[in-house]
Amino acid sequence: MAAWELQVFVGDPDVQEESVTLLVTGESHIGGVILKIVEEIKRKQDWSDHGLWWEQKKLWLLQTHWTLDKYGILADARLYFGPQHRPVILRLPNRRALRLRASFSQPLFRAVAAICRVLSIRHPEELSLLRAPEKKEKKKKDKEPEEEVFDLTSVVLAAGVAPAQFRGMPAHFSDSPETEACYRMLSLPQPPPDPAQLLRLPRPGSLADKTQLHSRWLDSSRCLMQQGVKPGDTLWLRFKYYSFFDLDPKADPVRLTQLYEQARWDLLLEEIDCTEEEMMVFAALQYHINKLALSGDVEEPAGPGGLDDLDAALSSLEVKLEGSAPADVLDSLTAIPELKDHLRIFRPRKLTLKGYRQYWVVFKETTLSYYKSQDEAPGDPIQQLHLKGCEVVPDVNVSGQKFCIKLLVPSPEGMSELYLRCQDEQQYAQWMAGCRLASKGRTMADSSYQSEVQAILAFLSLQRAGGTGGTGPANPQGPDASGEGLNPYGLVAPRFQRKLKAKQLTPRILEAHQNVARLSLSEAKLRFIQAWQSLPDFGISYFIVRYQGAPLPPSPRPCIGFWRPPQEEADRGLRCQRAGRRCKRRQWGGRGVMADSQPSDGPGDGRGEGGRGHLLGEGRAPVPGSLLAEARVQLRPEATKVPSGWGRSAPPPARLGDAPPAPPPRFKGSRKDEVLGIANNRLIRIDLAVGDVVKTWRFSNMRQWNVNWDIRQVAIEFDEHINVAFSCVSAGCRVLHEYIGGYIFLSTRERARGEELDEDLFLQLTGGHEAF
Repeated sequence: MAAWELQVFVGDPDVQEESVTLLVTGESHIGGVILKIVEEIKRKQDWSDHGLWWEQKKLWLLQTHWTLDKYGILADARLYFGPQHRPVILRLPNRRALRLRASFSQPLFRAVAAICRVLSIRHPEELSLLRAPEKKEKKKKDKEPEEEVFDLTSVVLAAGVAPAQFRGMPAHFSDSPETEACYRMLSLPQPPPDPAQLLRLPRPGSLADKTQLHSRWLDSSRCLMQQGVKPGDTLWLRFKYYSFFDLDPKADPVRLTQLYEQARWDLLLEEIDCTEEEMMVFAALQYHINKLALSGDVEEPAGPGGLDDLDAALSSLEVKLEGSAPADVLDSLTAIPELKDHLRIFRPRKLTLKGYRQYWVVFKETTLSYYKSQDEAPGDPIQQLHLKGCEVVPDVNVSGQKFCIKLLVPSPEGMSELYLRCQDEQQYAQWMAGCRLASKGRTMADSSYQSEVQAILAFLSLQRAGGTGGTGPANPQGPDASGEGLNPYGLVAPRFQRKLKAKQLTPRILEAHQNVARLSLSEAKLRFIQAWQSLPDFGISYFIVRYQGAPLPPSPRPCIGFWRPPQEEADRGLRCQRAGRRCKRRQWGGRGVMADSQPSDGPGDGRGEGGRGHLLGEGRAPVPGSLLAEARVQLRPEATKVPSGWGRSAPPPARLGDAPPAPPPRFKGSRKDEVLGIANNRLIRIDLAVGDVVKTWRFSNMRQWNVNWDIRQVAIEFDEHINVAFSCVSAGCRVLHEYIGGYIFLSTRERARGEELDEDLFLQLTGGHEAF
């Protein structure tokens, strides 16, 4: 075979230090080429982390046993020989900066897992990286002082070996005083921000502003190099998926602290709304946590003996197994739990005043019925509501003795609104817990009902003025309970700073502090996170979308593991207009997998006139175990029959990190822009103008979701032949697709598997055809 010259540049594409010219053939394998490069450089150093980067194809040549012909490399290829791990600056959830070495050659999901391993954060699948926002040019007088950047670039961990513990921290943090200071920064809460600086930070002014964050998420299935990230760039590390698995204060000191910091900044920057009473509770918890951190009282109180540790371990095991008390087992098997009581109900209607009327209400399984009186209960109710899939919103003012539950129940006309007003905290906690479980399709016989009731009562007790938290005005507890040195403006959101003066905030924060003054540091952080999770808007990621006027017709059967012929697809009448040409829509199966088709190479292949086809992916979230089994079977490469010529290596045309694509076309019959909220178990359609919930769809009712990468259109099919189609406006449809697939993946986690991750399943549910 004829030999030819191949030029390889040594270093980064931006900084070309030198180049070498090699004599190779098409049968030369990548490993041999790398060996020749090292011999030509004639410099002794560790080359084990170096690899070849193909600039034109944006591809790392990691398969060292592949030949140049197999990769398709010719003499005009621009190859760069450089390190695969390069330094980046991470902005952590606590707003501190950290420099470390990240993988530029592995998919982002694997790179984040390696970063979390260095930082000692469990369950890295909950986190991801996003680009830092563009900085606005500031005047010279407004320049901020340089901040401290912690350095972990020298830390290298052996693969497959769990980091050992030494002096109460991972061993790689005890190498030097600098690394020890870095671990303290990671595991201890940061002091409150300067109020003047807090006012200067950007905050969302509307629901549309909250959607801007999600346009910056990086693609989990592609590496940093492919997404245009350069060495030394600043990236944000954040919890992306609000589904926190097995949160243990003893095993997760760094994870718990960073989660607390992200929750704290969400509240301070008004990313999530809360009432005035709730803000006082959050401020009191912050005040207590800051005092404990400054006093150095960070160790958990030790028990007097080993029996306490055994009891704590058994209690933890009971919670993890979600077991019921033995005395309740027989009752739960023989009786159907139900709630019956007098409640005041209000159904808002147009041109009516808000007036409550008392009814006899019966709540059984997932159904709520109400009657005029208790005597009429055996007969037909005034109305019967099925709460599965409904939205449950608390409307509580503890000081004003207002305990209301707002229900948004799905109906053919949209969402029916209903208010329940309870008499006291105990009644509210029982009915609220039942409504929350019913919205998820579970009944009060579920083992988590009692724990849900206790969690609601605990959150209400924090808001109670002068509560029974173990202290009183005459017997304050906790460090510095007098409030000396308390600056309330660093503990509350700016909108409360404008509403209340410092002399009004301080006594209210100290009054709420009495309920939490006995908590330890980890208990206080955990209580803060639980209160954050109790807010109505918790864990909702917002996107601006444009819904289509005419929904897609339902599929006659699920599209699993087969490709539908073009003629059959054309008969469905699904066509799209693009660049003045008509291209037919095609699809192939693969549960939870998105893929692309290649342009036509010639006539007669049934793929339209040079346009890309539509490829279908299907995702389900019925039972976690069944989903995992189905995904493993259906997502095998050999189970998916793809016609010849339909490549799997071509990336979608619109990708996060590339140049911003053109605005989506206004489809015929399209409506105004609206907001789509994605939570860990549902999709929420929200009116952009007023912020009201229009419709809710549960993941448990989803049959499949489809993505057309060309026009950035997402189509979702639910049970009962409900079809939703929309275009994503505020971010790429890749981000929205990752959220849906990511939450379905997180629902498959099991405690029995521990921290083992099914990386292939995640990439198949969130990535696309590259996952194969």
